[in-house]
Amino acid sequence: MNFYKYLSPKISLFFYLGLLSCMLFGCDKNLLDSVPTDRLSENIFWKSQADAELAVNALYNDLDGAEIFYSDALTDIAHVNQPFAVDAYIELGTYDASSSRLYNTWSSAYKGIGAANYFLANVDKIEGSRDEALIARFIGEARVLRAYQYIKLAYLFGGVPLVKAPLTLEEGRAVQRANLKEIYDFIDTELDQAAASLPESYASNDVGRITRWAALGLKARADLYAGHFEAAAKAAKAIIDSRRFELYPLYANLFTYAAENNKEVLLDKQFLENIYTQSVFNLLAPYSQQNGQSTYVPTKALIDSYETSNGLVINDANSGYDPKNPYKNRDSRLALSIFLDGDPLPNGAIFHPAPNSGTADAVGSTYIASTTGFNIKKYIDKKDLANPSKSGLNIILLRFAEVLLTYAEAKIELGEIDASVYDAINQVRSGRTDVKLPLVSNQLNQSQLRQLVRRERTVELAFEGLHLADIRRWKTAENVVSGKVYGITYQNKGETVVVEAASESRVFDAKKHYLWPIPQREINLNANLKQNPNW
Repeated sequence: MNFYKYLSPKISLFFYLGLLSCMLFGCDKNLLDSVPTDRLSENIFWKSQADAELAVNALYNDLDGAEIFYSDALTDIAHVNQPFAVDAYIELGTYDASSSRLYNTWSSAYKGIGAANYFLANVDKIEGSRDEALIARFIGEARVLRAYQYIKLAYLFGGVPLVKAPLTLEEGRAVQRANLKEIYDFIDTELDQAAASLPESYASNDVGRITRWAALGLKARADLYAGHFEAAAKAAKAIIDSRRFELYPLYANLFTYAAENNKEVLLDKQFLENIYTQSVFNLLAPYSQQNGQSTYVPTKALIDSYETSNGLVINDANSGYDPKNPYKNRDSRLALSIFLDGDPLPNGAIFHPAPNSGTADAVGSTYIASTTGFNIKKYIDKKDLANPSKSGLNIILLRFAEVLLTYAEAKIELGEIDASVYDAINQVRSGRTDVKLPLVSNQLNQSQLRQLVRRERTVELAFEGLHLADIRRWKTAENVVSGKVYGITYQNKGETVVVEAASESRVFDAKKHYLWPIPQREINLNANLKQNPNW
């Protein structure tokens, strides 16, 4: 965070009002007792149960929305499209502790933590008639939302300051980093305890709030990241056994308005068209679609991860893969997740990204057009074409497919491979109307299943903000991220040509890049924050 920026709001407000008053009027003590007219004051807030609800509602603003996309662009499956963007320097390995991306990620996470801490420190001030079960639910929501931020900080930065309450200025100057185990233990305890106070579902007017299952789903994720495989499997199994969740039948519609609040979603960030909006359409859409920015684009490495329709990897001699028709007879999730040559676009045009196509989306036609010739299709809903910067489409942060794959991976790592593991994987591979890959054979060994479930996570959850954490915990980043970025395969004068997307190679230094450096601004403010190794 900036520990001084996210101190107790009471301290920040009083400091600002006191300084301003002294500057304008001299330090008249009575002036500091007046109630401001342009904001809510602590003197009149925290009085009723309605105040508590307003305060906990505000915490949901700090969930990730469009932010989920940039992290995938720092992996092998996607690419930062413009070389002058701040994220491109992370791809190239030329960033350092002064990067604004690192600082903004750190700062926004601690903003969410600070807001949750402030809520938890003040909610007991509510007076008079109060529903204790409801107050306990609000507290549970706040604790889960705080844990969500710590999960993100842990896999990006490692051990970070574990701030559980609002800080005074002096406390902020003295805070130190906790070790990674302390962070994950805190997350685990918080989510366990919060789950006990949260409902299993809500009435329609409260859909989108944190449920018991969202808390357990985040716990399963955090335990998987921490290598606590038994706990991860147990939490995931509780969700599976609840029978409250199922895969949405059409992967093609899962990330559109048609599927909002469906039974696959455990947690999302809720938006409202023209009121509380996101601009993912502008961020991701091909350039020809209302000047879409193609900010982050898929890579050939991801495309090659999708199996052929007979369930084989493309380099298998029996797969039937044809490099001249590379997208034919493939796992249907490929075409449902990524704009491919020949696809219809939201405005009715046909997507032709080959450099020799002569279209607005042709590679090289403009610096905004996709440099790989692929564009992300998830969350690009035709309904947003007319007003792409004011979308109300919810962004999914946790869904049942992830829970199934978390369960399978945890059990595989434990060596506890049974029918439930195959069932979880096969649900994802063949449990939808439009996704029908062959079932996984029960003859695979642990190593083979490990590779398979990792591939399933990669393609099923592509562009959902999870792959960066995956390649870090798998310790594969140094192998898959470094090197050139490649794009589409196309025909040029009878030759098969592969687009090379970047003039410079990506760099991932295993000695330091598995953790981001602590932002230099934070270290300048607090010398107790020791830097990560080799930064």
